[in-house]
Amino acid sequence: MTLLRSVVYFVLMLLTVGVFGLIIGVGSRFADQAFADRWSSRWGRINLWLQARVCRLHCRVTGLDNLPAKPCIILSKHQSAWETIALRGILPPAQSWVLKQELMRLPIFGQGLRASKAIPIDRSAGRRAVIKVVKDGTARLREGRWVIIFPEGTRTAPGERQKYGMGGGLLAERSGARVVPIAHNAGVFWRRRGVKKYPGTIQLIIGPPIETTGRKDSEIMADVESWIEEKQDQL
Repeated sequence: MTLLRSVVYFVLMLLTVGVFGLIIGVGSRFADQAFADRWSSRWGRINLWLQARVCRLHCRVTGLDNLPAKPCIILSKHQSAWETIALRGILPPAQSWVLKQELMRLPIFGQGLRASKAIPIDRSAGRRAVIKVVKDGTARLREGRWVIIFPEGTRTAPGERQKYGMGGGLLAERSGARVVPIAHNAGVFWRRRGVKKYPGTIQLIIGPPIETTGRKDSEIMADVESWIEEKQDQL
């Protein structure tokens, strides 16, 4: 039954990608930026609803009141594809994601990403990729957008950890924007590989803002990693 429910959800998710991608891609040519942001957030929320209805996979969010009024940098644990969908519906609509540039080439979906002012990077480019994150991320923050980054750069199984990259910390140091860390246990229910989405409740914790003014990127990232991994151990 879990496999059947998962396959049904996967098909429905693909349909939502097609429908919403077309709406966002076409509509953004004639409407303002807020149009693309609103519809992108609706896509995330509809998929959270579908997960609950079809897969019996729910989400409990703690710490929403920690989100500051002013846009900042979100640094989140990355365990599965779930958070790339869920955060779109949970966080404020004006989001710009740092993501691998290959995603921009996907039909329809790539159009939606461009309309949402994503920040594509070549992960093999090393320092050039970090420079791009700082340059484009600073511009997005100045436009009043939230910048979302997975500091580990790749999906990590529950109980494991990857080296945290410095791009988010350097962006925070240069821009002066605060950082909000996020921890969750999505990988327990929605694994890196495989189709099955297991029933249960994903716990997502939004941490308090981390001040960055006058601090080095290494100090900022040390605080982020410490908070996230401590929470991960508790989940």
